Amino acid sequence: MNINDAIEDFLNYCIFEKGLSDKTKDSYRNDLIVYRDFLKDKGISDVTKIKSDHIKDFLKERADEETTTIAHNLTVIKNFHTYLLKEKIVNDNVSEFIERPKLKKALPKTLSVEDVDKLLDIKLDTPFDYRNKAMLELMYGCGLRVSELVNLEINDIDITNCLIRIMGKGSKERDIPIGEYSIYYLNKYLEVRGSLLKGKPCNKLFLNNHGLGMTRQGFFKNLKQLLKDKGLNPEVSPHTLRHSFATHLINRGADLRSIQEMLGHSDISTTKIYTRISDEKVIEEYNEYHLRSKK
Repeated sequence: MNINDAIEDFLNYCIFEKGLSDKTKDSYRNDLIVYRDFLKDKGISDVTKIKSDHIKDFLKERADEETTTIAHNLTVIKNFHTYLLKEKIVNDNVSEFIERPKLKKALPKTLSVEDVDKLLDIKLDTPFDYRNKAMLELMYGCGLRVSELVNLEINDIDITNCLIRIMGKGSKERDIPIGEYSIYYLNKYLEVRGSLLKGKPCNKLFLNNHGLGMTRQGFFKNLKQLLKDKGLNPEVSPHTLRHSFATHLINRGADLRSIQEMLGHSDISTTKIYTRISDEKVIEEYNEYHLRSKK
């Protein structure tokens, strides 16, 4: 079968049989066109003539690209060849034993303690200021995901025992201790929360200017404005505060298992990435400040 026809058949299969989105289909198409053009340069226009060495040569030719891009290319190619075998267009899957490149896991971005202090230094004039202050203190103080933060309800906070109940990923419930700062500013916010209600009840802990529960988008917008006002990196995301929470705890000697529990990670290997951030910070500071780090 001609490669162009095979690609079109595969893309139709992806849409009508696999239920993939138009966006995913377009991404697949782009990768397969690059693959097709490479094969045509090699004099191959029939899918039955493709060998595993052709795929390996294709990947070598793209070696200068990002590892994630190459991995995506190969995933699409593997799906394409799996389809060809499934439909009996070819007799074997020539991509089957080609290994995906190992992805380099980028370290999460974090804020310094000084930058966190700067971000959290909010002048408290309006109920919205008290709300923003309480939200940021709680997010950083407990290492919450933004979805966990905005989904909090009044009854999830146990002020007496300084605990917060979180419904995390996969409906996994966990209790997290709340520090004195978070408790103090939560109480301050709760004193003014009633003024944000618009004459109708709402169980969400944090409210927007319509008296409804704060959304992820709303929180992100408020964070961006605070970052701008304080001259901090505008690329900081809500998740940066969660990463900063974990890294700062490790820097102060907290137990990795405890951090895993607070973050709600099912696998401790996910939590261990924060030790790498801590180690890299130590190396950076040694190289910068130690008198005998360089000749």
